Amino acid sequence: MMSKNAWGWSLVCAVAIGAGLVLVAGYGAALAQDGDAPQPEPFEGQLLPTDKNAFFAGAGACTSCHTNMVDESGADVSIDAYWRATMMANAARDPYWLASVRVETLGAPGLKDVIEDKCTTCHMPMARTTVAVQDEAPGLLHGDGGLADPDHPLHALANDGVSCTLCHQVEPEGLGEPASFSGGFAIDTARAADNRPAYNPFASNPELSAVMQNASGFVPEQSEHVTKAELCASCHTLYTPYLDSSGAIAGEFPEQTPYFEWLNSQYVASTPCQGCHMPTAEGGVITSVVGGEPRSPFAKHVFVGGNVYMQSIFRAFGDDLELTASSEHVEATGARTLDQLQGRTASLALENLGYARSQVTANVVVRNLAGHKFPTGFPSRRAWLHLVIEDAGGNVVFESGGVDEQGRITGDNHDADPGSFEPHHKVIRQPHEVQIYESVMVDTDGNVTNILLRGSGYIKDNRLLPVGFDKITAPGDIAPDDLALEDANFTGGGDRVMYSINVGDAQGPFTVRVDLLYLSIGYNWAEKLRAFTTDESAAFMAYFDAVPNLPVVVASASATVGG
Repeated sequence: MMSKNAWGWSLVCAVAIGAGLVLVAGYGAALAQDGDAPQPEPFEGQLLPTDKNAFFAGAGACTSCHTNMVDESGADVSIDAYWRATMMANAARDPYWLASVRVETLGAPGLKDVIEDKCTTCHMPMARTTVAVQDEAPGLLHGDGGLADPDHPLHALANDGVSCTLCHQVEPEGLGEPASFSGGFAIDTARAADNRPAYNPFASNPELSAVMQNASGFVPEQSEHVTKAELCASCHTLYTPYLDSSGAIAGEFPEQTPYFEWLNSQYVASTPCQGCHMPTAEGGVITSVVGGEPRSPFAKHVFVGGNVYMQSIFRAFGDDLELTASSEHVEATGARTLDQLQGRTASLALENLGYARSQVTANVVVRNLAGHKFPTGFPSRRAWLHLVIEDAGGNVVFESGGVDEQGRITGDNHDADPGSFEPHHKVIRQPHEVQIYESVMVDTDGNVTNILLRGSGYIKDNRLLPVGFDKITAPGDIAPDDLALEDANFTGGGDRVMYSINVGDAQGPFTVRVDLLYLSIGYNWAEKLRAFTTDESAAFMAYFDAVPNLPVVVASASATVGG
């Protein structure tokens, strides 16, 4: 599975995207930095697929014209260059997703078809939609004859992930309604193969439209719905079935709800999903292939999120994963993802520092800058506060929230025992106490679980709320847990945590440093896969063991006290 070059990269900081970029320094074991360890060799990536059927075409059918695009500053904003290395483009190749789906089906073999159909609806939407229309077994993923099988006739379209002719063909009717969620988007499969819509926000140019139709069979049609949050909500508002202790389906679970979180924020009046995840280019944009008038505002297809760790796996194992992105594309997407996390996600401040009678006190103020909860989406994601106090000699006299290279948080009850969890804290006094912003699932018997099909609800959800979010009136599916609800300092827009630390006989002045750290795959969410002897689990765990699962430093603050 792995190239010998990729194995050498296991010594490099997991989230080093590009030469010399180290996201985490000083956490866990000593790691090689700035080229001290072997770097993965560049790779070109495979060609984008040009496969076409009655409903969809691979991204390669679009890039012949939608490349070499520049904005008024001269910057390259080509759609294919931005999209290729994103999680949307690689939704079907994501090794963590593939392993997780297989594990879920092993836990409920009688529901294998149901599980795989639900998951492929949004991870392999073109292939799954085609199969469903053809009245075949929809959504079959793993095993001989599944969409993940290279011999399947729709495998190329399946592996193209969330591609151009999927999103740009979603019909506007019903978006934002309950039936549209969990992959309930509508595609007009009755239209002729040579006259299919390509919805976009711009008025059509008849001459260019004729060129596009002749070349691809898709006809540009103006519709503002492609700029609305409701389009994204069709897959990113996801309810999954859960099972009781007897293995029977007992209800539905809100696996991810960023759309509802956004609806309850101040951003609903000004900034849809696309405003942050598809920022606009500078001025008008043209394509040098066919020309035409500049289009503005042009949404860059960056689709930035927070999964820097998977970008590091892509960079190390791009050839093994058969990416259609080059190493250069992956590095660029990783850098944009990092910039999103560190520049527009959250901020930190230290306030009310004091020192008296061997006690250092400080308030850590966390501000959520995102338009939804942070972290949001799949419940494997977590953010936490790492606070260190050093004495006058630079000696560490207190630390809360340290982490090792597997992403295991020191003091976290859940990382130490998968059946437990770390509660929300108002005040932290001891090193084993750590403020972790996360969602923790429980099954119908109240046991903590990392198996999605067993998750009947959240026993903990203290993820940072967006500005404008009223935690008292929020609907139950997005309400915080009881401890966060009772914490007057946990509000829409952020949190305030008090640290009251006895430093004993240590001498000041004391330096207080705090970081907000983030991981897209928590330790036990990865480790649970190790117990399963499947090809998918083995593949992901090999990547996980080779690429240290170190967190991103989202924000930092420091100050001195007791001088």
